Amino acid sequence: MSVVHEPGAGRFILSVSSGTAVLLYASAGDGVLDLYSTFVPTGDRGKGVADRLVQAAVAHARAQGLRIIPSCWYVAVWLQRHPEHADLIVA
Repeated sequence: MSVVHEPGAGRFILSVSSGTAVLLYASAGDGVLDLYSTFVPTGDRGKGVADRLVQAAVAHARAQGLRIIPSCWYVAVWLQRHPEHADLIVA
């Protein structure tokens, strides 16, 4: 299973055994993505699913030269735990 980016829907998704996990984002101006919501179905929580979604979003942002607003609490915590990506955060 791999994370799928659906730019038209503003989301990254991952099919898991209990449904679909989603990281939602919106454009927040030129070159900025607001990562505002992460959802993992109850049956797959605590298995690294949200981690994979955020990794995919961060990799996408870096590859496209975008910056990130971590509005979602999980994304904010993830970025604190991965300071190597601090350069992507909009202050």
